[in-house]
Amino acid sequence: MDAQLETLSRLVGDHLAARGWRLATAESCTGGWVAEVVTATAGSSGWFDCGFITYSNDAKCAQLGVSPMTLARHGAVSEPTTAAMVRGTLERAEADLALSISGIAGPGGGSADKPVGTVCFGWGRTGESPQTATCRFDGDREAVRRQAVVFALTELIRRYA
Repeated sequence: MDAQLETLSRLVGDHLAARGWRLATAESCTGGWVAEVVTATAGSSGWFDCGFITYSNDAKCAQLGVSPMTLARHGAVSEPTTAAMVRGTLERAEADLALSISGIAGPGGGSADKPVGTVCFGWGRTGESPQTATCRFDGDREAVRRQAVVFALTELIRRYA
């Protein structure tokens, strides 16, 4: 793991441990990369609960309770979907905070409305409404996915500091 990801993981861990909070993740296009980054830090079992990798729409529905109507109306890559992923994660995990990611990493799969590099995010704390954001990242598949991991963790710190 590179220095930037290692630093982010440590910062997230320090932040969560100081508050006695636990994190859970719901990832699609990043395929568990966020969970891999945070669990690379020694002691993460004290502040990381679990990660869901829900790549397909069926998995989002079955594992996280995302409504098929939400997916039909907004698509998997949408803020309503990532908000639903956060809610479902918090309902199913022993966590105080959750983050979710769903996007189009490429090289194919994009559209005029949602080009390759479009990634939607959600963050939430138990008892609060999820917060969401959408970004467009440049680069190849790995670059888009890595930027999504960095953004998700950076924003988690910023939003819950």
